[in-house]
Amino acid sequence: MGKLKQVTFLCLCLLLANCGDMDRKQAKLFDIKIEGKVVQQGEEVAVSIKNPENKSITSVTYAIDGEVVPFSDGKIKLDIPRLGNKMLQATVSYDDTSVEVATSIRVLASKAPEVYTYEIVNEYPHDNRAYTQGLEFHDGILYESTGKKDRSSLRKTNFETGEVLQKVEMDGTVFGEGITILDEKIFMLTWQSRTGFIYNLSDLSKLDNFQYGESKEGWGLTNDGKHLIKSDGSEKIWFLNPETLIEEGFIQTVTNKSVFSKANELEYVDGKIYANVYQRSGVMIIDAASGAIEGVVNFGGLDKKVTKHAGWSATENVLNGIAYHPERKTFFVTGKDWDKMFEVNILKK
Repeated sequence: MGKLKQVTFLCLCLLLANCGDMDRKQAKLFDIKIEGKVVQQGEEVAVSIKNPENKSITSVTYAIDGEVVPFSDGKIKLDIPRLGNKMLQATVSYDDTSVEVATSIRVLASKAPEVYTYEIVNEYPHDNRAYTQGLEFHDGILYESTGKKDRSSLRKTNFETGEVLQKVEMDGTVFGEGITILDEKIFMLTWQSRTGFIYNLSDLSKLDNFQYGESKEGWGLTNDGKHLIKSDGSEKIWFLNPETLIEEGFIQTVTNKSVFSKANELEYVDGKIYANVYQRSGVMIIDAASGAIEGVVNFGGLDKKVTKHAGWSATENVLNGIAYHPERKTFFVTGKDWDKMFEVNILKK
């Protein structure tokens, strides 16, 4: 590099460094004072700007997720579309300039989840060597994915008899997870390999692989007809573009008291995500737009109807797998290595 270029480069670096220092100094001039760090959706909260140097502030605008939050009479109204852990940002205008400051805030659901129970409509046989991770109906056929290394598979089954009509064995190094069907393709996750697979619906031939983005792992998978919807073991449920497989956003699962991080196998029905609770006999009903957990289905007692077998573990062979049958308007649930599948109606308690 020539001397002139070196000097120019160093000047540019110094300029950028000075700009960064100035931004940091400006940000330290102000801070956000808020009445509560944990609030509920729709709640009004008192907020103000700390201004220790008494700068002449001309205006303040508050925003969350890039959207302006209504501010009036010293309060913001937290009626935001997506809940969870957020950054409240304030753009403070003063002395013919402006600066952004931020503080963390947690916005929870406005009310507690409702409690649901179930009634059994039918019982069907299920392969007790199927460590169920995903279930989905398509044209009356039940598709199932199973987990465990050396046991992971994708299956096409007759739900009434339990017969496996077609089966694709996974590589022994991967741990299979959730599946969903969209546009004549089956999308399947793996747990910690950070890789998903795409299969042809008609013959289960493999079409392609895809990699995860920011999501931690692969757990459950469903779709709303436009996006793939993926859980990863955290409080986040991700929305993926089905063409590019890029994660385009997420919701966080929350109750009126906390952020929750146990969503496992997923099923989307009429704007709601039904999610198995990891290692529990419950299913959450989650609003797919906001992340609010609106209901909890207690499936306690189903495990008592299942035959225990060699290698059975009460902490491992738990409820997992939920599929909605659109023609019958019932749900099908089973568990990991369970010998039965249950067709149920979900009822408000």
